[in-house]
Amino acid sequence: MDQVAFYQAKLAWETDSWDVYESLQRGEALILVDGRSSDAYARETIPGAINLPHRTITAASTAHLPKDQLLVAFCDGIGCNGSTRTALKLAELGFQVKELMGGIDWWKRDGYATTAAAGQQIVCGCEG
Repeated sequence: MDQVAFYQAKLAWETDSWDVYESLQRGEALILVDGRSSDAYARETIPGAINLPHRTITAASTAHLPKDQLLVAFCDGIGCNGSTRTALKLAELGFQVKELMGGIDWWKRDGYATTAAAGQQIVCGCEG
């Protein structure tokens, strides 16, 4: 693979929080998939995300998901490979998927809100 092909592939399979946020603001059809445990999801996640722990991903557990929409997999951040495992399993099942670089950590660092299980907004004190 040459350098141009590498970067094209990287952009085809990865996304960042700004691109995801802008896509959501434009009303584009994408589904945020939190690949972490249900406990981690209950504590804090990205608003609108569904929880699909990577260890539970099977054809049966994903049967309700549309194959014609982009799925964006995420986990805690760069120290976690849950989003990679989630993205791989979803891709193996035939879904269109991208991995959110930096996960929920970079989402918050960019100044975007998160939500807890009770639906309360957690406002990041970060500078965007």
